Amino acid sequence: MTKAFITGLSGTELSPAERDFIQAERPWGFILFRRNIETPDQVAALTAEVRNVLGKADVPILVDQEGGRVQRFRPPNWPLYPAGAAFGQLYGLEPGLGLRAARLSARLIADDLARVGVTVDCLPLADVPIPGADDVIGDRAYGSDPKTVAAVARAVTEGLEEGGILPILKHIPGHGRALADSHLSLPVVDTPKAELESIDFAAFKPLADLPMAMTAHVVFSAYDPAQPATTSATMIERVIRGLIGFQGLLMSDDVGMNALAGSIAERTKALLAAGCDMVLHCSGELAEMHQVAGETPELSGKPLQRAKAALASRKAPKSVDRAVARAELDELIGRLGAASA
Repeated sequence: MTKAFITGLSGTELSPAERDFIQAERPWGFILFRRNIETPDQVAALTAEVRNVLGKADVPILVDQEGGRVQRFRPPNWPLYPAGAAFGQLYGLEPGLGLRAARLSARLIADDLARVGVTVDCLPLADVPIPGADDVIGDRAYGSDPKTVAAVARAVTEGLEEGGILPILKHIPGHGRALADSHLSLPVVDTPKAELESIDFAAFKPLADLPMAMTAHVVFSAYDPAQPATTSATMIERVIRGLIGFQGLLMSDDVGMNALAGSIAERTKALLAAGCDMVLHCSGELAEMHQVAGETPELSGKPLQRAKAALASRKAPKSVDRAVARAELDELIGRLGAASA
């Protein structure tokens, strides 16, 4: 038995209560944050321990390792990487260089993650920000037009896959236009359908073949004025599965974010009822974890098929010369400074 949720953990090793919870509730996967990360040896031990408790070698372990300000693995034990905007800017100077830099950065990130037992990165982003939008996306985005964003996102995906890491496309169907941070409150986007379809959703369509995607806690009033995409059957069926054409495993963004209303249990029920395949819960707070597990069914039917297909799509890693790849990445990013001088 495996239940349709991904859970966070409280610290750098499993507590006895977490071990009991994992054995009883059997989540599909886990997600790591800074509170779970100290050294490479410690993280490798934690990921191995989680898999040992479940008795499954292929348990997905996720992290948000984008580069820029969103990096859970950081110095002194891991290097820093450029923010996504750098690749879009380089793409603007010369597309081939921007794509090469994006691929190199993702390939190096993949190597960092694979070494400690992490198998999934919550990357790439296909959000297209607009002037005046909340900075929660900001320089994490690859550009301000859907063509650039989709092209760079594809290069990032290829870099991750070359390193044996599964990608998660986010935040579908788009968080770039939001005027609020969904961690704190519910963003409402009142943009007409034609504009959304030609810009926001258009960045996601070329990436609809990715194995997994994460929803946006954003209301798109032209389609559903009451519910954010995460808990809107209309948005999931008509836009994410329909207009965009994404058919992979669809997980929620963190069910604990303030954009969603109701208790953790009520949010969990709502997003599953709307058509999400998987619940993501990040806080590592055991009482909340029990609420999520209590409302989450065993994986079955289409969600199970999509989950199996996602894991089966993971590729064997190719070798990489880290020193050569990092030197090339730094040289490419250095061209931005030279171009602006």
